[in-house]
Amino acid sequence: MASMIDSRIFRESYGTDEMRRIWEDESTVQSWLDMEAALARSEAKMKIIPESAAKEISAKAKVENIDIDELRKGYLKTGHPIMPLIAGLEKVCGPASGEYIHWGATSQDIMDTGCVLQVRSSLEVIEQNIKDLEQICIALSEPHRMTIMPGRTHGQHAVPITFGYKVAVWIEELRRHMERLTQLRPRVLMLEFSGAAGTLATIGAEKGFMLQQEVATELGLAVPPITWHSARDNFAELLSLLAMIMGTLSKIANEVVTLQRTEIAELEVDVTGRIGSSTMPHKRNPILMEHVVALARFVRSNADVMMEVMSGEHERDWRTWGAEMKLISESFMLTAGAFAVLKNELSRIKVRADNMRRNIDILGGLMMSERVMMKLASAVGRQTAHEIVYKDSMKAFEEKKPFKNVLEEDPKVKNLLSEDEIACLMDPASYLGLAPLYVDRVIGKGNK
Repeated sequence: MASMIDSRIFRESYGTDEMRRIWEDESTVQSWLDMEAALARSEAKMKIIPESAAKEISAKAKVENIDIDELRKGYLKTGHPIMPLIAGLEKVCGPASGEYIHWGATSQDIMDTGCVLQVRSSLEVIEQNIKDLEQICIALSEPHRMTIMPGRTHGQHAVPITFGYKVAVWIEELRRHMERLTQLRPRVLMLEFSGAAGTLATIGAEKGFMLQQEVATELGLAVPPITWHSARDNFAELLSLLAMIMGTLSKIANEVVTLQRTEIAELEVDVTGRIGSSTMPHKRNPILMEHVVALARFVRSNADVMMEVMSGEHERDWRTWGAEMKLISESFMLTAGAFAVLKNELSRIKVRADNMRRNIDILGGLMMSERVMMKLASAVGRQTAHEIVYKDSMKAFEEKKPFKNVLEEDPKVKNLLSEDEIACLMDPASYLGLAPLYVDRVIGKGNK
C-alpha cells in the first residue's frame, strides 16, 4: 500500500473512483497529450507546422499509444517526465510528423496546462457534490423548520432555535462555496503556453499572442495576460478554497458528532449493521463523521504547504511541480472522499426531536433569561434588568431551583410581572425569533 488513497482496504474512505479516474496516471498522461495535440492543431492552422504533421500528432496523441512503463523508466533515467512522453509519441507518429511535436513549448507548458485540464474536471465533480449535499440539507432543514432545540454558544445552552435553522446555516455556507468556485474558475482555468522563460521567443511577436489564443480556444481555457510559470497564486487559491470547503464539511460532521453524544442524543446516524467497538457491543460510534474531520485536517495542511510553493525562484523551478503534483491531486481526492462520506451519513441521519425538547428543559427555564431580561428592560432599563435577572439566574443555578419559581419569589420581578406573564415568558416555543422564517428564506432562495 503506497498510501491510504490507494489502499485496497481503505481507498473508499479516502477518495472516490470518479475522482481517482481524473488523477490516475493514464489521465495525467492523456492531459499532457491533449495539450500537445491542441498545440499541433493550432500551429498547423497558423502555418507554423505542416497540416499533415498536426493531423498525425493529433490522431496518435492517445494514452493507449504510450507505454506507461517506458514513460516511468524514461523519467527515472532522465529526471524529466515530458521528454520520454515526446519520445513515445514520436515513435508512434514517425519521424516526418514526430519532429514537429512540442514545437515552441517547454515542459512546464505541457504539465501546467495538463494539470489545469484535470483541475477543471475535478472542479465539476466538487461542484456537483456541493449541489448534492445542499439538496440533502434542504431535505433535512425544511421538515424541521419548527423543531425546537437548544441553541448553543461556547458549548453552553443559549436560547432556543430550530434544527431546520441550524441546517439552513450549513446550506447558505455551501452556496457561498459555489459562488467562490465560479469566481475561482477564470483565475485557475488558464492556458500555460509561453516557452522556456515565459517570453514565447520561439514563436515571436508576430504570431505568439494569436497562437496562444488558438491553443486556448482548442482546449476551452482562458488566455493569461502573461505567463504564470513562476506565479502559483492560482493553485494556492485553489487549495485554499478546497480547504475552506473541507472546513465546512468538517464543521457539519463535528456538529453531528457532538449532537450524537450519549448525554445529548439529539441526532443519530443510522448505524444499522455497523460495529461501534470490538470490545463494547453497545457502542454506536459516529466513526465516519469523525473521519470527515480527519480528512479536512489533511487538506488544510496541504493548503498551507501550497503557500510555501508560491516562493519558487526566478522564472521557474521544480520546487513548484514537485509539490503541486502531490498536493493538488491528493487534496481533490480527500475532498471527494469527505463529500461521499458526509452525503451518505446525512442521508441516514435520525433527528431526535424528543431529546431536543428534553434538553431545552435541562436548565429549568434558564434558557429564557434573555427574554425575561428584555421584558423587564422596557420598565427599568436594560442594565438594571440584566442585574436583576443575573442574580436570579445564579440563584436558580446554585440552589437548583426552577427559574420560574425564583423569578416569582423576587420582589423586584413581582412588582413588574404577574405570575401569568412569567409563565408566558417561560415558553421556549414562542421565543424562536426569525428562525423558521430564515429557513423559508434560505430554501426559497434555492428554489428561485
